[in-house]
Amino acid sequence: MKYWLLKSEPEAWSWDNQVKEGASMWEGVRNYQARNNLKEMKKNDLCFFYHSVKQKSIVGIVKVVKEHYPDPTDETKRFVVVDVKATKKLRNPVSLDQIKGNNKLKDIALVKQSRLSVMPIKKIEWEEIIKLSSISYNK
Repeated sequence: MKYWLLKSEPEAWSWDNQVKEGASMWEGVRNYQARNNLKEMKKNDLCFFYHSVKQKSIVGIVKVVKEHYPDPTDETKRFVVVDVKATKKLRNPVSLDQIKGNNKLKDIALVKQSRLSVMPIKKIEWEEIIKLSSISYNK
């Protein structure tokens, strides 16, 4: 199993939208590195759901329920989607400031590649963020 972080502007697609929708496509990615990360995702991989722009915090966890396939919103046919399903809301959202202030998270992609919308998360980073969120999470 691998771990990931997916970024979304809450005005466009929020955690509440994801919960209400159930399983849904993670579409609209138009960056090649992010696309390659989507292609690496496997069924049952776990992803943090990150609200970008104003909130700048991890608010929940989604699970990959369908591996990559062509993005139906992409006329160029270069990009892909995965389907994800909400599995758990974080009791305490973990802010970007908390992440930046935590020495165990100093190399996290969210800080090193802040513009990337789909990024891998190391297991040790996943576990630290789970601790910060005050939840317990068993796969």
